[in-house]
Amino acid sequence: MTDQHLKTDVYRFYRRSRPGLHCFRLLIGESDLWIEATSDCRMAAEKHLKTIRRQLKEYIYHHPQFLTTLTPWVEDPTAPEVVRRMIAAGQSAGVGPMAAVAGAIVGMLGEELLPANEELLIENGGDLFLRLQQTRTVALYAGNSPFSWKIGIKIQPGQAWGLCTSSGTVGPAYSEGKADAAVVLAPDPALADAVATACGNRIKKAADLAPTIDFATQIAGIKGVVLVIANKMAVWGEIELVKL
Repeated sequence: MTDQHLKTDVYRFYRRSRPGLHCFRLLIGESDLWIEATSDCRMAAEKHLKTIRRQLKEYIYHHPQFLTTLTPWVEDPTAPEVVRRMIAAGQSAGVGPMAAVAGAIVGMLGEELLPANEELLIENGGDLFLRLQQTRTVALYAGNSPFSWKIGIKIQPGQAWGLCTSSGTVGPAYSEGKADAAVVLAPDPALADAVATACGNRIKKAADLAPTIDFATQIAGIKGVVLVIANKMAVWGEIELVKL
């Protein structure tokens, strides 16, 4: 049995309805989303998610290696938008395109829903698309690390952000590393997702934190990074941490 099979899964107990917002779960296939929006956009969200998923599944049907490769996929201008975003993010981070799938989906869905919603949050496990009307704090979950639920990341209102997390100790997603959390902030959720995976892959001990920060800072479009392994943390960029 590999370390991958020993990862702790997470029941999404943190999902709670917010006063003044339309809050709902959207579950289609492997996509398990939590959406908070100023308008009742359930039907629109379901429609757009089905379209995005259908395009992705059709591409995988014709290119089955796309689903399993751990290396960047060659650029394909004929691919649907969701696939092109995944390819671009994977190339920037040096990982396979599926490392960006959750971020690409929430990002595209968020863009479709934004015109009708002044405030919008779409959560897919450790991956978020959010545009806020007021400052909110996103709690950090890092498995058995003492930082779990003790530290939050403050997100300012106005701009749309992708905030994505990869972990080698929590959840079902594949990781080559042992980071309890690798969190990346970027305007492009697909890029944030891919870079979070790439950062998580690099962290196997505390000494890997600093060089991993150096790696992330070289990628255009990345605005902030939080890395956690056990009781050690590294932070860079436009990240405001608060105690919870």
